[in-house]
Amino acid sequence: PYLPNIPAMVIELKHNKSAGSALQQIKDKNYCQALNNYKGDLLFVGVNYDEKTKEHSCKIERLEN
Repeated sequence: PYLPNIPAMVIELKHNKSAGSALQQIKDKNYCQALNNYKGDLLFVGVNYDEKTKEHSCKIERLEN
């Protein structure tokens, strides 16, 4: 459902890569195409888990409509 003032999110998870590469995949594969009729803002969220350090990293970009 459309909720004003709350952006829709497109999330990509990576393992032993980078949060930036997750964001790039969202853009390269045009994941937001499924939300073409959505009138609000979108958040692109890239999350990576590093198995060696046991840490997560995250990058977020906002697309304003």
